[in-house]
Amino acid sequence: MGHEPLQTTRDARGVVTLTLNRPRAFNALSDEMIDALTHTFESLAHDETLRAVVIAGAGRAFCAGHDLHEMRAQPSYAYYEKLFSRCGQMMLSMLRLPVPVIARVHGIATAAGCQLVALCDLAVASPDARFAVSGIHAGLFCATPGVALSRNLGRKAAFEMLVTGAFIDAATAHARGLINRVAASPAAEALDAEIESLLRSILDKPQPALAIGKALFYRQIELDLDAALTDAAQTMARNMMQPCALEGVQAFIEKRAPRWPV
Repeated sequence: MGHEPLQTTRDARGVVTLTLNRPRAFNALSDEMIDALTHTFESLAHDETLRAVVIAGAGRAFCAGHDLHEMRAQPSYAYYEKLFSRCGQMMLSMLRLPVPVIARVHGIATAAGCQLVALCDLAVASPDARFAVSGIHAGLFCATPGVALSRNLGRKAAFEMLVTGAFIDAATAHARGLINRVAASPAAEALDAEIESLLRSILDKPQPALAIGKALFYRQIELDLDAALTDAAQTMARNMMQPCALEGVQAFIEKRAPRWPV
């Protein structure tokens, strides 16, 4: 797979797969990897043909978090603060993409790698995948991954992961809401088939509705109930004025399949 930290492929449907490509380091998020992801997400944000993004890992793991060797070589507060901030901004740029982003998880997803899974819109895992925020074993509380975990799991489940550093398996991650689906078997083909099943259920929906809905979904989570309902009402009104909704409602009235505008 070459030496680039990030490999990008695209299919004819507009599905882009980003493969973290540092297999010997279990795809640890080096400075170079964070920069590559940030640049790619920012470029994809302006791609009108984009329909979905899949994030995968090369080799035996999804992502082992930050590169501890790289971190230890630069022991200064300024470097660490910038590193963790840049990583957070990278993940926010992913979250702001106007299409669903799916994590394809195999092997381990630890620390910032677990954070990446939590901040993807959707996640599908191999049954032998394992998840942890294990920094506490090295004396480092996984604070930034904790922000993502506390917004996906129940508080007590998230806090237990943070203070014990213990791994959870794919079945537990699914039960706790960290991932959406577990593949039928550990085979890579089974994981790809489950991803494809999820993609098919998304790609037949009109992209403008998905884009306006995704943006609203993350905005309203941070609002109080009154403000969230106001924002949602305004969003639905704007959505109803879009050609896709006008066609979809007319198709429902006429009892036919919608013909989505291109």
